Amino acid sequence: MSKRILSEIWIYPIKSLGGIRLRSSQVLEKGLQYDRRWMLLNSNSEFMTQRAYPKMALFKLSMLQSGFELKHEADAINLSFEKVTDGRRIQTRVWGDPVEVLEVPGFHSAWISDRLGVSCKLVAFPEESPRPIDPKYRLANEHVSLADGYPLLIIGQSSLDDLNSRMDKPVPMNRFRPNMVFEGGKPYEEDDWKSFMVGKNRFAAVKPCIRCVLTTVDQETGDKGREPLLTLSRYRRREENIYFGENVIPIDFDEIYEGDEITFQ
Repeated sequence: MSKRILSEIWIYPIKSLGGIRLRSSQVLEKGLQYDRRWMLLNSNSEFMTQRAYPKMALFKLSMLQSGFELKHEADAINLSFEKVTDGRRIQTRVWGDPVEVLEVPGFHSAWISDRLGVSCKLVAFPEESPRPIDPKYRLANEHVSLADGYPLLIIGQSSLDDLNSRMDKPVPMNRFRPNMVFEGGKPYEEDDWKSFMVGKNRFAAVKPCIRCVLTTVDQETGDKGREPLLTLSRYRRREENIYFGENVIPIDFDEIYEGDEITFQ
């Protein structure tokens, strides 16, 4: 049996904006450190994603010593690691889950709004703020960040390779926004994982990930098409949903590193 090796680690600090690849990351209860701890709200205080605003893909992030650089074309602005806010609390929802967020100082929102062409507010989700995982899938009383529903998402490179072998034009892994990518093993084997370890950290695979139209947004151009959802629908549909990747809950809270071996209990 071939070894399974953690080959990529990704965080997406601002929900539905560009991701950052890391060599290592601290695992926290709600997911990887800094992953989806901020998001954009529209003028109705509803959360925004590339599903409705595909040009959000054009905002790229990178790590700085004390925060992130948020870049759009030739322009850039910095965002502190610390969830610096103006103190204003906003009640909103993420897929029906009530969450309380804090508005980030307005110049960030104005900068993003101007470049996106849509009025929006950048908000932060404090680490201590509750958002329980769906009780059907949680192990104890775990909570999640502003991710769609679960702390982490893992996908095998062989799963993407198999998908691309069925398509005229391959798509990169960034269409699926995983936190962890692994090499080795069979296509889609992560569907059947239960308990596994990445280095010293234990994780529980709890539910295959339902895919949506966000996967059809080209992360370099912000253009929306039909693939890879069309191809996935032909062989990865169960009942009314299309699946790709596995949702994961962390059990331990140590660091993970690119190159860690994945083992099973």
